[in-house]
Amino acid sequence: MAVVLSCSAVSKRYGAKPLFENLTMSLHDGQRIGLTGPNGSGKSTLMRIMAATDVPDDGTRSVRRQAIVAYVPQDSVFDPGQTVRSVLDEALADLPLTADEKRLRIEMEASRAGLRDFDADAATLSGGQRKRLAIVCALVRHPHAVLLDEPTNHLDIDGILWLERLLINADFASLFISHDRYFLESVATHTAEINPAYPDGVYQAEGNYSKFLERREDFLIAQQKLQDSLQTKVKREVEWLRRGPKARTTKSKARIDEAHRLIGELGEVASRNRTATASISLNASDRKTKRLIQVEGLAAAPGGTTLFENLDLILSAGTKLGLVGGNGCGKSTLLRILEGRMEPSAGKVQSADMLRVVTLDQNRQLPDESTTLKNALCPDGDSVIFNGQTIHVAGWARRFLFTSEQLVQPVRQLSGGERARVLLANIMLKPADVLFLDEPTNDLDIPTLEVLEESLLEFPGALVLVTHDRYLLDRVATTVVALEGDGRWGLYAEYAQWEQERAERARPPAPKKEAAESPAPPPSAKKKLSYLEQREWDAMESQIMDAEAELEAAKAALDDPAVFTDHTKVQGATIRMETAQHRVEALYARWAELEAKVG
Repeated sequence: MAVVLSCSAVSKRYGAKPLFENLTMSLHDGQRIGLTGPNGSGKSTLMRIMAATDVPDDGTRSVRRQAIVAYVPQDSVFDPGQTVRSVLDEALADLPLTADEKRLRIEMEASRAGLRDFDADAATLSGGQRKRLAIVCALVRHPHAVLLDEPTNHLDIDGILWLERLLINADFASLFISHDRYFLESVATHTAEINPAYPDGVYQAEGNYSKFLERREDFLIAQQKLQDSLQTKVKREVEWLRRGPKARTTKSKARIDEAHRLIGELGEVASRNRTATASISLNASDRKTKRLIQVEGLAAAPGGTTLFENLDLILSAGTKLGLVGGNGCGKSTLLRILEGRMEPSAGKVQSADMLRVVTLDQNRQLPDESTTLKNALCPDGDSVIFNGQTIHVAGWARRFLFTSEQLVQPVRQLSGGERARVLLANIMLKPADVLFLDEPTNDLDIPTLEVLEESLLEFPGALVLVTHDRYLLDRVATTVVALEGDGRWGLYAEYAQWEQERAERARPPAPKKEAAESPAPPPSAKKKLSYLEQREWDAMESQIMDAEAELEAAKAALDDPAVFTDHTKVQGATIRMETAQHRVEALYARWAELEAKVG
């Protein structure tokens, strides 16, 4: 497979500390590379370099001639006043397309993503809709490679499944940063991890996430064996060096040099093999009460729209409740009602006396963006009290993978993952009977997620968890409440049970067997079509013929040797052919839909 995009021996530094050095990565046709790594290892920086929105300190970025590379950043922000259509028009501004070609691309790709209101204000869309719009901005360009930074953030489960199908069936190569282990497992054809633990700064293996873990384990075992072997050799050489000059001759200089080389190599390997993970231990109260929160006949209808009603629920010590459903179905609303921050439309919430509640909000807002990391971790003095023990702020910071040098850094300069670790550090200091966690996995790397999971499993109080991380739900939740957003809700033993029921509901019903004496259907089955569909059906054949003629003309234009004398003409001819191809495919797909109705 040909290389679409690559970076060779790139390095990036911020201040004196290198983020990564001499890192090389290539994206080939047909590949879907899932990129992981600890927070702060440089994943987003590397992606920006590959997208040409950032430049490396050293090394080179290369892209195949005429290849279109699209980039979807982590945060999808649009200016007030921009509509969905104007955002998509802007995404196509630099491509030589006619107005009709632009309109066709925009309407086709947007409809596939469920974006049908082209006049909607892009800035006021929900987080999930903004993410879909950002992805469609990449798709309308008909790219050869797409780079996506944390694409599942803000998407609900249906949105994540849509994105999985999109990437798996796409004809473009993709590189995506993700800590969603189910997403990596389903989509990736190759998995790579940026980590200083590897000699080249990155380790890549063919296969999905589970295959990557197997190969990485073999690699790390081999690295440990190398360290053990070097330790044995270095020990022998150090003993020889200590014997003094009498045991040496002028011919021993090479051995002395080799001994120092081995000592240096051992230091490098040992440094790489040392790994650190955040230390997360949730602070539970000593409450013995079993029933903590009870709700009866609960309903919520903000703005007149009923999200759920007649909901009955009991939270006891040890209950780990997962809330699932699409964006806007009422998960955060239910969370706020259970916390006591919002009144229900109907029903009542009874909480145990003196109930201690701790909340982690999904917005990741720290109280003071200008304060230092030290003050954010320890606002009063130089120490914190955790589980009755006094811990100096430097030691407390190390538990969350912060260095002493970072303590004077303003929190506004922290990455999303680092902010998440600060908030986790803060909630750990508060004894809790009930934990309310709204999207706690956003921005956390996989090692920190694994530590958080273990801590949640060990937490003896009640837990209410809103997350789209299917792996976390499967592992932690003992009960799942699924909200449909239209008043209906369901109670399930686990996430997989809800997913299976949804799949069964989506499956079309089996056709009923016709009785032998049933009359044959009338010949005019076209009555099933609406008036507009009937007109569309009548014109479909001629539209397909015109589209196929345009496709043949576009192919002929691309084959013209005169086109290749000007790269702008090549790009225009390529886009014309791709647009014609997509139009033919869309017309045939629509024809099949109408034909199914015609019977």
